[in-house]
Amino acid sequence: MPEQYVTVELHNETIHRIDDENSRQNARLSALEQGLKEVNKITVSIERLTANIETMTDEIKRQGQRLDEIEKKPAKRWDVVITGALSAIVGALMAAMMSGLIR
Repeated sequence: MPEQYVTVELHNETIHRIDDENSRQNARLSALEQGLKEVNKITVSIERLTANIETMTDEIKRQGQRLDEIEKKPAKRWDVVITGALSAIVGALMAAMMSGLIR
């Protein structure tokens, strides 16, 4: 069987093509790595945003409770005023009746 040898030109062309393919694949890998870094940054940002939203939600709940208390104060005061007025009227009527009955 006769031996076949590759010419220097063919060998150099093959090496050149392999190097070109390696360069293209390295560029693709670099782009993928950069994309992965960006995805990781977005993930961290979303985690921070989620924590901030949870904190804001808790604060809004506390503010809602405080607002309810503030809104109820005038109603409580009004109830006290009405109770006092009714007590005074009933007391006056009782006093009038007692003084009328005693005389």
